[in-house]
Amino acid sequence: MERESADVIVIGGGPAGAVSALVLARQGHNVVLLEKDEFPRFHIGESLLPYMMGLFDQIGLREAVEAQGYVPKFGGEFIDPTETKFFEGVFRADFTKQGEGRHRSAFQVERAKFDKMLADQAEAAGAKVLFGANVTELLMDGDRMVGVRYEREGQGHELRSAYVVDASGRAGRIANRFGLRKTLEKLRMVAVFRHYEGLDESHNLGVEGDIQVGAHDDGWVWAIPLAKDAISVGTVMPRDVLRKTTTEKAFEEHVARIPRITARLTGTRPTTDLRVETDYCYHSDTVTGPGWLMVGDAGCFGDPMFSGGVLVATATAVRAAETLGAALADPAAEGRLFDTYSNYFKTGYDTYIRLIHAYYEGELVSVAADAARFTRREALEKYVIRLIGGDFWSEHNPMAQEMRRRTEWDTFAPFERVYGCPSYPQLDEFDRKERAAARAHRATAGR
Repeated sequence: MERESADVIVIGGGPAGAVSALVLARQGHNVVLLEKDEFPRFHIGESLLPYMMGLFDQIGLREAVEAQGYVPKFGGEFIDPTETKFFEGVFRADFTKQGEGRHRSAFQVERAKFDKMLADQAEAAGAKVLFGANVTELLMDGDRMVGVRYEREGQGHELRSAYVVDASGRAGRIANRFGLRKTLEKLRMVAVFRHYEGLDESHNLGVEGDIQVGAHDDGWVWAIPLAKDAISVGTVMPRDVLRKTTTEKAFEEHVARIPRITARLTGTRPTTDLRVETDYCYHSDTVTGPGWLMVGDAGCFGDPMFSGGVLVATATAVRAAETLGAALADPAAEGRLFDTYSNYFKTGYDTYIRLIHAYYEGELVSVAADAARFTRREALEKYVIRLIGGDFWSEHNPMAQEMRRRTEWDTFAPFERVYGCPSYPQLDEFDRKERAAARAHRATAGR
């Protein structure tokens, strides 16, 4: 068996793994990324948030992303014929209304190409990226993780390292090894989806490039344009709903309930078979340990409702890489650094999952009403759109503040929140002053 060494091993080559490896490699560390699949490969989760563009600014990837020719996304359309889940029959989150200093658009991406591009960027930064490398064992020295064994091209390898980053997504290599994963019972949903070609946006009753999310009594439907003539459509429902019918029938009936989406599909043809993703909502209360960190979906996944998965995955990846860089420079500080990272990880995912709970339980209107007590009502739409756009680490968003008060939406065991926007750190002080001015205005106005 061939034996090798590195500063950091990253398990998984999706966005979280690629970004972890990229940032660590730019710090000058010896990084090896192990991905069991060959890229490009299919993956669900095609819609990016505008806060993602701010994060790309922070790590120097925005120009590389913009050069790929992805479909521009200027907002999201939320359709609610039931008028129970969202604010009105049709609500458009217009990203131009977030306020100054924030990106006003994002992209819809085909994940096979997007993930390969990120892995290529990590390799260009100096990381060693190995596709077809299947991790077979996590190596321990007492309670400390010290590396992995993996197989590639029929040959076994032993790779030792100071740290291991688990970016293995749903596979959850470390969570499953130590029995850390817990199911989010309220969000045990099933997604059924496929892609279509022949898209003609002249049939779109909304805005070209927008994601559409349509509510109905048994779940919700998405429509995400992937190219000028291609679109992804899926339906999400509780498991019990799917058990009562066939996959094909559930998909067809649910999509038909959202006329604005069926209108957009006029003249299209399916290009893939129906795919199913099931029981994908989970978390771990422990996301760090001696010699290891979890990033992204390896530690938590909520629901694709607001398309936040890639953002929270990559934001935690950047913070994990920064944390490990500091720990490699000062090993004695590992415990403190890891505690802060753990709380940062949970702060972002906790906020995002609270937004999902608020949608499913029809509480967005009441949350907005309560949040309006602490800011000018005319400013509330701005905060709603920021939250939908990825404002998960802000201490000053009144919508997020109100949702954090709802103990029934707690996901993790009690933890100490760590604020600080990863996408727009330069705006943290501005946001604080903005909220203070709003409170002063309400006090002066006697509201």
